[in-house]
Amino acid sequence: MRRYGDPRISGKPYRTRAGAYAVLPKNGRVLLTYQAGIHHEFQLPGGGIDPGESPVQALHREVYEETGWRISKPLYLGAFRRFVFMPEYELWAEKICHIYRALPVRKLAEPPEQDHSAHWASPEQAAISLGNPGDRAFLHAVF
Repeated sequence: MRRYGDPRISGKPYRTRAGAYAVLPKNGRVLLTYQAGIHHEFQLPGGGIDPGESPVQALHREVYEETGWRISKPLYLGAFRRFVFMPEYELWAEKICHIYRALPVRKLAEPPEQDHSAHWASPEQAAISLGNPGDRAFLHAVF
């Protein structure tokens, strides 16, 4: 599986964390989430897969929590890994990022997850704004 970003740092106790994320195109634009707080970055909506949850179930839940939108027709595109420190959990993680393309259907609410906001961007602006190269690679694959 391809790695994006920094390599594993020797001696760090990495914990594997699988997540599901989506490229959400609509009318020539893409829906992103902005995470304020400690991160301050634009991201593909998505996040961790909870125990007992399938990747698609996690994708639906996480996209709603981070954008307030309901999605449909998720199509699996692939996966990549990142080695990162996750300050909100105080752990070093090997993130396994499963990427989907899905259709944003309807905005149901403002994002319920604290410090998140939903933003529409052109593919070009999204490519500049996304915080990690793995997200950018899959965005390019869709557009």
